[in-house]
Amino acid sequence: MKLFIDCRMLGSGGIGTYLDSILPYLVKDNKCTLLCFSSQIQRLSAYKNITKIIQTEIKTFSLKELFLFPKQLKKEINSCDAFYTPYCNVPSGIKIPVFTTIHDIVFLDVAGLTSKTGTLVRKFFYQHAINRSRLIFTVSDFSAQRIKAKLRIKNKPLIVTYNAIPRWFSQNVSDTYNIEKDNSIIFVGNIKKHKGLSTLLDAFEYCINDGMDAKLTIIGNAENFRSGDQETVEKLERANNKNIIFTGKISDSELKEYYQKARLLVQPSFYEGFGMPPMEALICGTNVIISDIPVFKEIYKDFPVTFFEAGNSLDLAEKIKLMFNASTPTPASIPQKYSFEKTASIILDNLQNITRNN
Repeated sequence: MKLFIDCRMLGSGGIGTYLDSILPYLVKDNKCTLLCFSSQIQRLSAYKNITKIIQTEIKTFSLKELFLFPKQLKKEINSCDAFYTPYCNVPSGIKIPVFTTIHDIVFLDVAGLTSKTGTLVRKFFYQHAINRSRLIFTVSDFSAQRIKAKLRIKNKPLIVTYNAIPRWFSQNVSDTYNIEKDNSIIFVGNIKKHKGLSTLLDAFEYCINDGMDAKLTIIGNAENFRSGDQETVEKLERANNKNIIFTGKISDSELKEYYQKARLLVQPSFYEGFGMPPMEALICGTNVIISDIPVFKEIYKDFPVTFFEAGNSLDLAEKIKLMFNASTPTPASIPQKYSFEKTASIILDNLQNITRNN
């Protein structure tokens, strides 16, 4: 199969990690043409079996992508059998079957994350991707249900392809369990309201006032958090800074080290499409406390995690005190349910079935 893959989201948060993880499997037995920015060429050159790499500086979700995509690029795309993008950006002028992955629709489901105009713009791009796609992928049953509830999907197939741990992250797992734990509780995420950091800050304050010797490590830059939920910003400003630490921008290897040394990861989210940090923490031998939201109940029902009532800081504080000194999970206790090889296989099977009959 001649497959055209839009790689411009590489290095862009969770979507970039998702693409980076499935790409080796997509290119393995197919003739693939990859679209990328000039800054990504060296990274993509490391992949084997790539037929062609095309450079562009046209940004995703730009007017130029949507209305004025260059003829030569459209010609390259339309010479292939299928077009795949790991998100919901679809350039104009594509005549071959289009396939997209919509990870979540949090901006439609959670009020206040952006302006009314911002919400409408995002809804337009979600719907545009659905309208243009022959088939849509998503990362959980929960996300599939929300997409069907909020967007016009009609009779188009919507296939769940779960997220998973990147291969590099799960390497040398046995060494992880020999690393001594410090007294940290970590939070990985942004300050936006749906991430639930406000609930964690209240719970952490209860624990500190109750005599717990712990520090809360927030992965990220304090400066980057100022545009988030105002209630959380104010709580951070009032907090005792010696017990709350911002890491600043860190590398993947540094993130893994924080996971390995922490006693607990707390993921207090009100909303997620999948939610990777709990899985990453578990594979690093760290206990996990997560909110009892539907998607976490779906994804982590067979995993050694502790649930608390979403939004209930007192319940979370009790779970933190219970789990802070608990024994850590073992590799044998972590189910091997999700893999990017399986995810890529589902994507390719569906692409091949449709293009074969196109």
